[in-house]
Amino acid sequence: MARTLLTGANRGIGQALAEVARARGHEVIGTTRDGQGDTLALQLDDPSTVSAQLAEQLNGLGPLDVVINNAGVIGPERQSPLDMDFDGFAETLNVNTLAPLAVAQAALPALRKGGEAKIITISSQMAWMGYRKADRIAYRASKAAVNKVMQGLATMLEPEGITVALVDPGWVRTDMGGAEAEEDPVAVAEGIMDVIERLTLADTGKFFRFSGEEREF
Repeated sequence: MARTLLTGANRGIGQALAEVARARGHEVIGTTRDGQGDTLALQLDDPSTVSAQLAEQLNGLGPLDVVINNAGVIGPERQSPLDMDFDGFAETLNVNTLAPLAVAQAALPALRKGGEAKIITISSQMAWMGYRKADRIAYRASKAAVNKVMQGLATMLEPEGITVALVDPGWVRTDMGGAEAEEDPVAVAEGIMDVIERLTLADTGKFFRFSGEEREF
């Protein structure tokens, strides 16, 4: 049984991940903005506060085996390169790029107490640099940036035996993805958990589709 810290556990992919992980016997410590239900309260808008928030919340909870950075935002209404809400762009970067790193750093003491620890960040197919597209550019840029950040984290933590990887969940039917999206959230969550459970240190720094194939950055 793995003890897993999961951000954004109250809806969409996060809610499905929490349900699937628990059904497989994992202990899930979920976070939400307001600590609703049995989750921990964790606000990600200001990454500089994440360490203090988690230090207080995780105090006494013991070692962690897995961190899943799932929480994210789609970004502002105006996010064209020719019409950018820069405050909204900055908030998107805070939540999607900087907060996952802050969460990983804050969880490291608990991960170092565990066994074969793993840090997984939910990225996006929209991060792929081969897409020459301009819509939702704040979101695309934030996910491309978090890919690079997690690559660097993987390099730094490899000597400690901590695996860091990224997962592309595809286009999922959630509040963010919309009703027309291709993928069912439960099927995606099952796939993500399959990826997590078979990850080894040989996979650190890699980017996977939820269906298990390694994909290009």
